[in-house]
Amino acid sequence: MAHLLVVESWVGSMSRLLPRAIREGGHEFTFLTRDLHHYLRSAPEGAAHPLLGARNVITADTNDTEALLPRVERLHSVLGFDGVITSCDYYLPVVARTAARLGLPGPAPEAVENACRKDATRRVLDDAGVPGPRFAVHEEWAGLARSAREIGYPLVVKPVDLCAGMYVRRVDDEEQLAAAVKALGEFPVNARGQRRAPVVLLEELLDGPEVSVETVSHAGAVHVVGVTDKSVGGAPAFIETGHMFPAALSSADAEAAGQTALGALKALGLTDGVVAHTEIKLTSAGPRVVEVNPRPAGNRITELIRHVTGLDLAAAFVDVSLGRAPDLRRTDTGLRSAAIGFLVPEATGTLEALDAGRVRTAPDVLEVQLAEPGRQVKTAGSNNEYLGHVMAGDPAGTGARARVEALLDEVRSGLVIR
Repeated sequence: MAHLLVVESWVGSMSRLLPRAIREGGHEFTFLTRDLHHYLRSAPEGAAHPLLGARNVITADTNDTEALLPRVERLHSVLGFDGVITSCDYYLPVVARTAARLGLPGPAPEAVENACRKDATRRVLDDAGVPGPRFAVHEEWAGLARSAREIGYPLVVKPVDLCAGMYVRRVDDEEQLAAAVKALGEFPVNARGQRRAPVVLLEELLDGPEVSVETVSHAGAVHVVGVTDKSVGGAPAFIETGHMFPAALSSADAEAAGQTALGALKALGLTDGVVAHTEIKLTSAGPRVVEVNPRPAGNRITELIRHVTGLDLAAAFVDVSLGRAPDLRRTDTGLRSAAIGFLVPEATGTLEALDAGRVRTAPDVLEVQLAEPGRQVKTAGSNNEYLGHVMAGDPAGTGARARVEALLDEVRSGLVIR
């Protein structure tokens, strides 16, 4: 039995999948957090959050790395950790530094820090010749306006250190650029109380569909699990409205996407102890890297993969965090594709009605999760405002996405926001 230190977590599905994977692997964990109430609030009423099933729950300031590291060293001398892990992007760098400090398995801290900072990722990949969009990084308005004119509109404006598509916007002119930069500047601290970097990333708007490449890295070898597709809506925001695994691509496009992701991971140095989710645009000029995320995919993509291949990426994440070879054997699950579609609010008000109706019992449905009436909602600006999702599979081929979209249409027919 191994003992993992879990430092913070997202409160979405991975906060449940990761404790399950640790437990099913025969291991135990200590949970370290700065704000226990953050997790208590997210648990269903009357149920304990799975993270609270830890052997120990310890409170410490996880945002103060310099103070945290000696504290964790003392804990390690008593509790004896075998690995350090988190599912939350905002704590991946501190986990990497903690593992290095304790002499435990994990990627190099610099590699993780570069992957978690979008501007650093751009510079590393550009220096290595990995294809991506033209870009510029500035803090001052004069530099942003000048670079925007040089790259040419339309552009994508990005924070360098936020997740879930927060404040990522398409801009078509200088007026829209100014509004996007102003909005970002009014969000100086993230949801975990960490002060944000004040710089802004500008990127060329790439054409073509977006996919993600899911990989597992261990002992210097990177294994491509597969390619997931992505649908995006909510312009000028970039909100993920659905995914399907595997993506309905030609073998040549899937191979090109995979090779581009491998190039990015190798350039960043993420070839050991990492489950990664690398976003790629399949442009008319070839694949281009959008982002590299050194953690398992969110939005239930890991579950789409499990339904189709039998592979549990949460379990693989636990294995590589312990320095162990992951089990990447596939099994015949009876499904050839699985897809998820998200219910994205397009109005602001009170959710008065949302009924799944017969969707829950429809053939090939794998999951249905919907918000309860009475909830206050707003027009979505990121991936944080979903009202629920539907997941379905296809035993015959790549028809899961069409099946999910039809089911979501049924759900939308009963949606009332006033």
